[in-house]
Amino acid sequence: MPLSDREVLDLFRQTGAFLEGHFRLSSGLHSPKYLQCALVLQHPRHAETLGRALAELVKEAADVVVSPAMGGLIIGHEVARALGVRHIFAERGPDRQMTLRRGFRILPGERALIVEDVITTGGSSKEVADLVRRLGGEVVAAVSIIDRSGGSADLGVPRRALAVLSVEAWPPEQCPLCAQGLPQEKPGSRPA
Repeated sequence: MPLSDREVLDLFRQTGAFLEGHFRLSSGLHSPKYLQCALVLQHPRHAETLGRALAELVKEAADVVVSPAMGGLIIGHEVARALGVRHIFAERGPDRQMTLRRGFRILPGERALIVEDVITTGGSSKEVADLVRRLGGEVVAAVSIIDRSGGSADLGVPRRALAVLSVEAWPPEQCPLCAQGLPQEKPGSRPA
């Protein structure tokens, strides 16, 4: 049985992964709320539960799960395990572009499912999807534990999430928290 939005968010609250304050997101936007998936996924049973629930959302056949590093590593692996396919991940190279390293490959015509922990703008997932296509693969869908965009992020493929939130996020120059002089945190995986 699929997890409800409430059950997913309760799991985040129980593990201390639903944070409130002033955060600079990987997208560069600022927000008063942050979902630190690593705090949930550090518990193997939670990672397995969320991975299985995401796999249940996938209607398209996939040969491989591809995730952006760092955030998508654990959940991507769990979704791949639940689907019975292999998991690879893309990471940023010296030029800051997503690339496959460590001997990972996409075979021509291979059907890829993009899996990420949280999306706000969908930027990392788009970069991974573009990489898969450049390498001759086909992106069939994208899934994430949390969609912070309220469902508005467009990746050009079917996209699903276990929980969809509309969380305020602003460019730094429009951030009311900055205007109040509140200190900000950068808890994501990309360097500041």
